[in-house]
Amino acid sequence: MNASDVYLAIDLGASSGRVLAGMLDHGRVVLEEVHRFPNGPVAVGNRLAWNLLGLWQQIEQGLTLAAQKFGDRIVSVGADTWGVDYVLLDRNQDLVGPAFCYRDTRTVGILQKAWTRMPREAMFRETGLQFMEFNSAFQLHAMRLENSPLLDVADRFLMIPDFLHWMLCGVAANEATNASTTQLIRPGDGSWSQAMMEALEIPPHLFEKTIQPGTVLGEIRSDLADRTGLPKQVQVTVPATHDTGSAVLAVPASQFAPQQPDWCYISSGTWSLMGAELPRPLLTDACMARNFTNEGGALGSVRLLKNISGLWPIQQCRAIWQRQGKDLPWKTMVQLAESALPLQSLFNPDDARFVAPANMVEEIQSYYRSTGQEVLEDPGAIARSCLESLALRYRVCLGWLEELLGNRLEVIHIVGGGVQNHLLCQMTADACNRTVVAGPIEATAIGNVMMQAVGRGQLASIPEARRLLRQSAEVVEYHPRQAAAWNEAAARSF
Repeated sequence: MNASDVYLAIDLGASSGRVLAGMLDHGRVVLEEVHRFPNGPVAVGNRLAWNLLGLWQQIEQGLTLAAQKFGDRIVSVGADTWGVDYVLLDRNQDLVGPAFCYRDTRTVGILQKAWTRMPREAMFRETGLQFMEFNSAFQLHAMRLENSPLLDVADRFLMIPDFLHWMLCGVAANEATNASTTQLIRPGDGSWSQAMMEALEIPPHLFEKTIQPGTVLGEIRSDLADRTGLPKQVQVTVPATHDTGSAVLAVPASQFAPQQPDWCYISSGTWSLMGAELPRPLLTDACMARNFTNEGGALGSVRLLKNISGLWPIQQCRAIWQRQGKDLPWKTMVQLAESALPLQSLFNPDDARFVAPANMVEEIQSYYRSTGQEVLEDPGAIARSCLESLALRYRVCLGWLEELLGNRLEVIHIVGGGVQNHLLCQMTADACNRTVVAGPIEATAIGNVMMQAVGRGQLASIPEARRLLRQSAEVVEYHPRQAAAWNEAAARSF
């Protein structure tokens, strides 16, 4: 990775997107945000969909700004996004229908219908994935149950980052880490599951053999170079396109996919993904019972993890308070939470009632009421309850993870935006009674850039990239305290 080389990372999240530039400076990985823009689902009739064309316009703007600033130093570009959502193309490579949002209601109740076609146990053995109604397999099955003509017209299935890479260079390819979130991939060999497709009436011709992170797809489209000013020789290099896959690559650990890890990770944001990096999938009955998932990582590794609601409840509470005229910046909310009494009323953030309520504050208060707890009214107290409840959920998931792996995990690495919430990081150390190593904040973009550099041969391996990262990343350690109070809270939490 030459000091002058610039790698562009397109990083799309559910609420915002960015184009960033990554480079090496005196042994440190340096990121510079070039362009940031909002994102969110759009109501289209009775559906929720992503405004992909609007997002692409913003991405092009970011690429243009990057070209103006870095010019011929730019050598590569790659994209990462959330999982499960997809785009369909017809045989003329035109878009077929909208890109539905995973929060669209068409998949509500679909698991029970799908299990009549293939039993739950057989699905888990075939895919190794946790059961979530919005997984791509069930989204596609919902289209079939609705007699949607879109599947009959479609010729190719692309995950959202696959679509962005197609827009960048014209190559339609399915990258492995994001494909693993579909519940259509066999966990042993990474091939598409013909059994799942047959059971759910999904056309198998939509899918191509998956490619690994680090694959160089080719040069950017010439017309894109003309519009943006990017050098025509810029390569599209595929990162771990699932944002959690990229984030986990940026964990500053000394090992990569060890046989028996002594650390776990939390990729912390709107969702929290808590798990371990393994060399092969874990397909036990206990894994299925705990609803853990085996998602693909770089170079055939596996991310054994659990999806946790994350910062979603507190984000939605803040949105309600803002609509009520209470201006509560994040820093203020954390300060109010710090000053509130500890461990009062608690809730399970993964309860189904918190997926998409009309009013998150009222839903949490209803939960307090239904479980015989004090109904908190003060925003600071409710904010603290959100963070404490999340930390206790981490504790539960840590116990499950250790049970599945058969050994104690000594360190919890937290990466992503949640690193900035120092109160939550300390609560996690307290609730789990483990050392927490928090950082880097920009894990997803760093992992994206690092994988591009490995793919182009300018970094030799992922362990070398992580060694470099340990020299570069600003991390903070949190050590457990107040164990007795958290043990008592865990005993009575819901």
